[in-house]
Amino acid sequence: MPAVHIMVVFPNAKINLGLNVTNKRKDGYHDIVSCFVPVPYSEVLEIIVSKKFSFTSSGFAIPGKPEENLCVKAFKLLKKDFGLPEVSIYLHKMIPIGAGLGGGSADATFTLKALNDLFELFLDDSLLEDYAAQLGSDCPFFVRNQPAMAYGTGNQLEEIDLPLSDKYLLLVTPTVHISTAEAYRGITPTRPTANLKDILRQTPVHEWKHLVRNDFEATVFPKYPELAEVKEKLYQAGALYASMSGSGSTLYGLFETEPPEEISFNTHYHAQSFAL
Repeated sequence: MPAVHIMVVFPNAKINLGLNVTNKRKDGYHDIVSCFVPVPYSEVLEIIVSKKFSFTSSGFAIPGKPEENLCVKAFKLLKKDFGLPEVSIYLHKMIPIGAGLGGGSADATFTLKALNDLFELFLDDSLLEDYAAQLGSDCPFFVRNQPAMAYGTGNQLEEIDLPLSDKYLLLVTPTVHISTAEAYRGITPTRPTANLKDILRQTPVHEWKHLVRNDFEATVFPKYPELAEVKEKLYQAGALYASMSGSGSTLYGLFETEPPEEISFNTHYHAQSFAL
């Protein structure tokens, strides 16, 4: 048994700076080019050594059966290889589901990291990334949890320095759930003419509006015009750059100064602002 019997961690969200769908693969997945950026919007994950396994949650309701939850799958993955004792997992879900913020992927990877620490498995980041990749394409990013260019299905990562340390972020999540499958429907993969990494590193943030795009907006906005309206309102409120994150439905704005406390949107929404 470990010396410590409980671990509490705080899985955080991410946003996408640009998202280009470049190729449909033979395995049915898509290749992408994007930049993943962690944001300080977190939920609570508690793991306790127990005689009997259990998974419980509060906060946002999580669809599906408990045994299908990514936290449970992460535990079973390590239990199979390391013979771990049973645990009780409790998740307080605060990141909206189907919002393009990677909350489920973060939960899965933080479960791996917490179990690694709790049971002193001494898995290094590369091995944790290998396990995370078995749970989902976005999961490996949350091992190092640093800004990174993402290639392949999102599992090939390259760290990047970004000019965002003095900026503010406003996340706006309308009450619209968009599944990844729905977002990909209608996408025509195309290779971008410009290098996203070079744009992000060499171009001022206020110029990204004309250079950095999320391909999913072209398929999602016509179906959910209220999302396009939110993006426009972010620019009207002074955002240097605004975009949908991932496959949506969250939109975000990057601001030079703290964003206005109240922006009038023509839809129900959940808003959070953060200093980066």
